Amino acid sequence: MEDIEHRTIHVNGINMHVAEKGPIDGPVILFIHGFPELWYTWRHQIVALASLGYRAVAPDLRGFGDTDAPEDVRSYTVMHVVGDLVGLLDIVAPNQDKVFVVGHDWGASMAWHLCLFRPDRVKALVNMSVVFRPRNPKRKPVESMRAVYGDDYYMIRAQEPGELESEFAQIGLERAVKELLTYRTPGPLFLPKGKGFGNPLDVPIVLPSWLSEEDAQYYVSTFEKRGITGGLNYYRNLDLNWELSAPWTGCQIKVPVKFIVGDQDLTYNSFGVKDYIREGQFKKNVPLLEELVIMEGVAHFIGEEKADEINKHIYEFFQKF
Repeated sequence: MEDIEHRTIHVNGINMHVAEKGPIDGPVILFIHGFPELWYTWRHQIVALASLGYRAVAPDLRGFGDTDAPEDVRSYTVMHVVGDLVGLLDIVAPNQDKVFVVGHDWGASMAWHLCLFRPDRVKALVNMSVVFRPRNPKRKPVESMRAVYGDDYYMIRAQEPGELESEFAQIGLERAVKELLTYRTPGPLFLPKGKGFGNPLDVPIVLPSWLSEEDAQYYVSTFEKRGITGGLNYYRNLDLNWELSAPWTGCQIKVPVKFIVGDQDLTYNSFGVKDYIREGQFKKNVPLLEELVIMEGVAHFIGEEKADEINKHIYEFFQKF
């Protein structure tokens, strides 16, 4: 960890914090985190893959960590984030036409969009937790989610700027971040207004073996310093992303993919994802899906919970290219 290099790069009109490790001329792996995550989410992968000869590059996405957080809610679309990532690759991998990509959660969504918009920049992708779902031209995402899970579903609760921020502040941002990082219910996350996560506030949160108090405090202190609004703004652009991505309606993902998900992951147990995978629709939309791994007894934060196994999966897949 001590050998991980940190620098700030100016891309796409913002200053982006990037963590890097590995031989300067090694093949680049771009790691894209989700919510409530940071570059730090990939600490195990950075060290492991760098030791195997890769150049591991893990930014804080816009709105997170030490990267700029624009005030305008509409500055967090897929177009902005993919633009940031392309600009980053131009600087960190100027001599590599294509790079390897690993994504998780919102980072997985951004990785799918990177492959959709700029397949010429991606050699192969290992994506985790969030499947690729093609754009439905007939219905916006927010109304679709509300129809299925109602107003208490966490993505719906995040729509109103400032609302979840103030509720998280009431229960304490530390508690809110720890609740999110330790969520293990194999189903959708509901946050009824004024009820937080539904757990008594006087009962301490027990961290799992894979997340030390030191790790948790890194997340907490970073979010306390920078706020959590930037991360929540990604949810507030679901419908705008739908509008902006209209030109790619019906497009498939045309890069080689390995997909990994835990069978206890909330994403795997929501919106019919199991059937979507099982019945072959996922493969139809991602025709170069070469490997599919469903890990038993593993929840959402898969790269931390099963770090060694995930490192091995990433290495074995990228070795083919």
